[in-house]
Amino acid sequence: MKNTLIAPSVLAADFANLQRDLEMINNSQADWFHIDIMDGVFVPNISFGMPVLEAISKHAKKYIDVHLMIIDPDRYIKTFADLGANGLTVHYEACTHLHRTLQAIKSEGMKAGVAINPHTNIDLLEDVINDIDLVCIMSVNPGFGGQSFIENTYDKVKKLKALITRKNASTIIEIDGGVTNKNAKQLVEAGADVLVAGSFVFKAENSIETIADLKALTTF
Repeated sequence: MKNTLIAPSVLAADFANLQRDLEMINNSQADWFHIDIMDGVFVPNISFGMPVLEAISKHAKKYIDVHLMIIDPDRYIKTFADLGANGLTVHYEACTHLHRTLQAIKSEGMKAGVAINPHTNIDLLEDVINDIDLVCIMSVNPGFGGQSFIENTYDKVKKLKALITRKNASTIIEIDGGVTNKNAKQLVEAGADVLVAGSFVFKAENSIETIADLKALTTF
C-alpha cells in the first residue's frame, strides 16, 4: 500500500495564532511539519528565522522538515540541527559543493534533502542521488505561497523516479507548491512520496478534515 506523507507548510499558518495551528497539525493525520526558511536574497521574501523555529520545535510532536531557501546554507547546518530539525533540505542552486553539504547535514544527525527549482534539470542530481535522502521538486517558483501549480512537475517526478530506480537509491520524492486535492493523486501516481500543502490546508474551513482528505486520496 502506498502511504503518502502529508507535510503542512507552516509558512501558510496564521502567525498570530501559531501555537493553535501547530496543535492542529499535531492532532491531524499530517505526518510532518514543513518549515520554510527564506532570507530575502535567494528568494524575494523573508519568512522566519531561528527563534521561531526554536519555538515551533517545542510544540511540534512530529518530524520537522526544514527547507532552506537561503544562500550559503552551510553556515547554518549545525544551528538547524541544534534547533530540532529532523531533515534539512538545501537548494541545488545555492550549493557550490553539494556533496560536501550533504555529508555535513548527515554528520549532524539529520536527513539530507535537495530542492530543485522549476528550471533545474533532474539529470544534475545523477552523481549525488545515492547521497540524498529526499529530493524536493518545487512545483512553483520558490519564495511565496499561494502560487499556481506548474504542470511540467508530473514529468519531472516521473523522470526523478526513474533515476532513483536506475541508481537503486533510497531517495524519496517531495512536492512543494500548489498541491491540492486536484493534483495530489496524480502526483503520487507519478512517484511522489511526500506532499507539502500550505494554503490549501490553512485556508480551508476545516484544516483537519482537509488533511484527512488528502491522506485518504493518496493512500492506495
